Amino acid sequence: MSTVPAPAPAPVRTPRIRRPGRLAAEAGALLLAAAVAFPLYWMVLSAFKPAGEIQSTEPVPWTLHPSLDAFRRVFQQQDFGRYFLNSLFVAGVVVIASALIAFLAATAVTRFRFRFRTTLMIMFLVAQMVPVEALTIPLFFLMRDVGDAVPGIGLNTLGSLILPHLAFSLPFAIWMLRGFVRAVPEALEEAAYLDGASRARFLWQILFPLVFPGLVATSVFSFISTWNDFLFAKSFIISATENSTLPMALLVFFKPDENDWGGIMAASTVMTVPVLVFFVLVQRRLVSGLGGAVKD
Repeated sequence: MSTVPAPAPAPVRTPRIRRPGRLAAEAGALLLAAAVAFPLYWMVLSAFKPAGEIQSTEPVPWTLHPSLDAFRRVFQQQDFGRYFLNSLFVAGVVVIASALIAFLAATAVTRFRFRFRTTLMIMFLVAQMVPVEALTIPLFFLMRDVGDAVPGIGLNTLGSLILPHLAFSLPFAIWMLRGFVRAVPEALEEAAYLDGASRARFLWQILFPLVFPGLVATSVFSFISTWNDFLFAKSFIISATENSTLPMALLVFFKPDENDWGGIMAASTVMTVPVLVFFVLVQRRLVSGLGGAVKD
């Protein structure tokens, strides 16, 4: 007579006890995230507040009477759509151009041996240390002289905004992509050549997809710095208001007698939306790209 074995007792799960140090770290991270997000929350809240609540001497972090009047004033502003397209064009050109140039430059300084290679990389590093404000006046005269020699990229043109931002974006992008290119083993390149692949094919079909997360990470920084730029737009666009960018539209709401804070906050909220959309689209690639940079 066979006996049926008794079922094994189910394992007893002990409740997971979090250490006090981890709880303190999580609480600190939440407080830090709240402190970072609160200005954004206040900006959006002020954009929906009526004018009376914004100017109240006893502000509260909520509103019971949300209004879209501030957004109406923003979108009714003359040439606001043109400013938006100008900002989008400048940021798009800088992101694409800096990504391609930085990829080629990072590949060159990593894969090839040539004289003054170390000096060139040190110059890239030094270029990042110089404050942008210190170079604004020299860049102004440079753009003026370049405009006299090459029409279309001088003062009062979108080219005067693209070139400086491209110059300031490249050092960081090259330094960051250099680690991604160096992480690709040279044996992979040799195997591709043995299989009959040309240098151009290896560059764009094999190496480019491998370093693409790093390109996304650098593109985010290039896009944000270019999109939010006010200094170069104010300095280089003097009289051609049709070439102004979106940050310049905020000046309309700063008035001598009383500032339109609702319009300022609404315009700032509209400016933030493309950055958030761009960040959401590349979020996964950005995380992997930053992870690869830290690992390197």
